[in-house]
Amino acid sequence: VQLQASGGGLVQAGGSLRLSCAPSGRIFSYAMGWFRQAPEKKREFVAAITWTGSSIYHTDSLKGRFTISREIGKNTVYLQMDSLKPEDTAVYYCALSLKRHSAPLYYSESDEYDYWGHGTQVTVSS
Repeated sequence: VQLQASGGGLVQAGGSLRLSCAPSGRIFSYAMGWFRQAPEKKREFVAAITWTGSSIYHTDSLKGRFTISREIGKNTVYLQMDSLKPEDTAVYYCALSLKRHSAPLYYSESDEYDYWGHGTQVTVSS
């Protein structure tokens, strides 16, 4: 299974981008998530959503600006990013989890994911 992320690019501060991610084949996942890694920083959790979209979890610092959603018919997960800031500059990774958890909080840990995409670069200029 390969995850194909797209939608990254260069945007001015205050602008918006929407990232998309879809697996290359048919696979059932309990959740999908987004992480990001800025230069010389550790990878950090951004948001996760369960298969049905019934549970969504965003990291507190990004709530209100970033929104994760899922289109089940297309098996695609999106990350809508608004009011972008230069500090949002990073490589954004989508990931897929085959693990079932009772609470979406568990999906904030990278170890809970089984497949990862190659990442898409997001650069926010000031």
